[in-house]
Amino acid sequence: MSGETAGGGALRIVVVDDHPVFRMGMTALLGSLPGLTVVAEAEDLETAVAAAAAHGPDVVVMDLRLGDRTRSGVEATREILRLRPATAVLVVTMLDDDDSVFASMRAGARGYLLKGAAPAEIERAVRAVANGEVILGPAAASRAVAYLTGLRSAGAPPVVLPS
Repeated sequence: MSGETAGGGALRIVVVDDHPVFRMGMTALLGSLPGLTVVAEAEDLETAVAAAAAHGPDVVVMDLRLGDRTRSGVEATREILRLRPATAVLVVTMLDDDDSVFASMRAGARGYLLKGAAPAEIERAVRAVANGEVILGPAAASRAVAYLTGLRSAGAPPVVLPS
């Protein structure tokens, strides 16, 4: 199923980011890859949820900051997965902190990459989350391993997993 739906068609993707240039670039990158089709773009929580409901994507590529700071990609992820539990969410963001990583995963995201990720890493992550895998970029993986193993730096406050 790598890169295609169970029915053999291209993976259907919605790209969510409030920055038009980044959103257009991500759409162009994903649309240029075999077996991937971007079916919609969204810039905020409301249009992200509506696009997921209308287009039934296999994957949503989600930024965490969506213009209005009170409405985040974490909330959008939670709402999309409430409506479409089979959709995979891959977070691609600039936010590299414990709260963002853990809140995203608790909301149901299957992957977390930073916006500096290489195109090949983004492609790999999209295909992986579509296949039910969990994938974390190097920074997020280090945070998760440090949390799970208790190997956080001395004096660092404990991580409280946000709901």
